[in-house]
Amino acid sequence: MKLSKEAVLARANAVCKNTLMETLDIEIIDFGDDFILGKMPVTSKVYQPDGVLHGGATAALAETMGSFAVQILMHNKDVFVRGIEISANHLKSVKEGFVYARAVYLHKGRTTQLLEIRVTDDHDNLISLCKLTTIALPKSK
Repeated sequence: MKLSKEAVLARANAVCKNTLMETLDIEIIDFGDDFILGKMPVTSKVYQPDGVLHGGATAALAETMGSFAVQILMHNKDVFVRGIEISANHLKSVKEGFVYARAVYLHKGRTTQLLEIRVTDDHDNLISLCKLTTIALPKSK
């Protein structure tokens, strides 16, 4: 039985309870055949001491979207996904609003995956460009 998009999003967001994703208010808001999109509010909770978005919070958003992209878009419930390397180039500061992370595949292997995650602001300005390598491993039976 194939779940509706709304059901997949609800299920994905539900597993984020009591995790870093809930702490940072990260929400998965859309996905398609080749992408996943999430958002995070820019508030003092994710600031550096000087009042702008912390690069570590941005990287957490990017890794979250990349890992969920693999989990949702691979359509394989028999694996768990782990990030094994992330890089982030931070290009612009943000003080308010939301940042959006759109993850797309660069390589979609059965075991390893490479994703590009573009983080933008409310005005579609590029904030950070991230690359994430993940590994999909079989769940223990």
